[in-house]
Amino acid sequence: MKRACLVLAGGLLAGCNLAPTYAPPPPDVPPRFPAATGDATQAGKAATEIEWQAFFQDPVLRGLIAQALENNRDLGAATARIEQARAQFRIQRSERLPGLEAGASAQRLRTPVSVADGATRVTVDSYAVQVGIPTFELDFWGRVANLTESARRQYLATVEAQQAFRLSLIANVAASYYALRASEEGIVLAQRSLDSRKETLELAQLRMDVGLTSSVDYHQSYALVTQAQTQLAQLQRSRELAQHLLQWLVGVALPDPLPPGLPLGDEHQLAALDPGLPSALLQDRPDIRMAEHRLLAANANIGAARALYFPIIGLTGSGGYASSELSGLVSDSHKVWSFGAGAVLPLLDWGRRRARVDQARGERDEREMAYQSTVQNAFREVADGLSAAQRNAEQIAAQQQAVAVQGALVATAQDRYEVGLTPYLEVLDAERNRFSAEQALLQLRAGALQDRVNLYTALGGGDLPRPAE
Repeated sequence: MKRACLVLAGGLLAGCNLAPTYAPPPPDVPPRFPAATGDATQAGKAATEIEWQAFFQDPVLRGLIAQALENNRDLGAATARIEQARAQFRIQRSERLPGLEAGASAQRLRTPVSVADGATRVTVDSYAVQVGIPTFELDFWGRVANLTESARRQYLATVEAQQAFRLSLIANVAASYYALRASEEGIVLAQRSLDSRKETLELAQLRMDVGLTSSVDYHQSYALVTQAQTQLAQLQRSRELAQHLLQWLVGVALPDPLPPGLPLGDEHQLAALDPGLPSALLQDRPDIRMAEHRLLAANANIGAARALYFPIIGLTGSGGYASSELSGLVSDSHKVWSFGAGAVLPLLDWGRRRARVDQARGERDEREMAYQSTVQNAFREVADGLSAAQRNAEQIAAQQQAVAVQGALVATAQDRYEVGLTPYLEVLDAERNRFSAEQALLQLRAGALQDRVNLYTALGGGDLPRPAE
């Protein structure tokens, strides 16, 4: 057995690796992100240094994200896939070391025996106990080592896939929450507008009854009321759909209505970010790390396929005791041992081994293209987020001015109508335009918050747990 162990150790030390030398593909992206001057990128930290609890300042939203990370079913399934991949890696890793088996047997055999005066039957007993090494492959060519590396990389890729989904879930919860808050604030505006228009309708009714105005003004006021009712119903429907989506993402029933949170226009909704350099994305984005792990797994598979061109060398050995009598079985006189080795090399496989190498190379090339595409897409998402941060700030500032102007126009139109300078249609148009401007400002603020969250996730999010191997 000592000699077998020495041979085994020598075989392991002499093993080589036939996988191609890995070199990371060039990222092929500009050295810097486009400049941005939006609030999201002023005097901030790197996204990976900001935990999501610190990035989101709205306490209601933080609570919803925490519930989603605990209860979302799809995230739970992604976590379960990690355990599967980790178990598969551990199974494959165990192939690199020899196993050890223990066995015991007892047998009674009755067999005919020829003697001088005829045939007779003899009963033979046999007993044995032994410890042995089942067939173990000496990994001279690195086949088992490369299969193990491939399984390890697949496991790590599964971990990164779960991390990427986790960031996506955070972003989706935030987007649904902001859409819900925009609908709620829009409903408040619509209800206030509806109440005002009902008062105007009552006034138009009184003026028509005493002959101060015609029925045209009354019907125009009535049309304005029905329009406000339609818009209110649409906003209520949007609110309900956003709440349904948010509840599905969170995975538990939500209170209706939600507790009040920060207004959409609050400048402290989200922490500021520093985009850093594109090269940092290669380490910060879980989807990029996932793509690289898959590329490394495919690279290792090439080595495993190449190793099949060389003999597969197996080793077996056992030692124990055997005797025809149970008493005294474990004694020096009954010791037995065996040791063996063998090699297998296909001589004619009709191109099977070559096809396996070609298949592995094709998989490696495909994953290299997928890796480069993932890197380029990450750069695009960050560049889009930085552009949105700047343009959203400009749009919101312009829309705030538009709301102020529309409010002044409503007051002017109302004054002109009351002194008889203009028809009521001018007031109607001014009211419509102010309401539309206020709703557009709400949507811009909600969209700007969603874009800042998307930038946070595009930069890699914050403080993700690392996998245990």
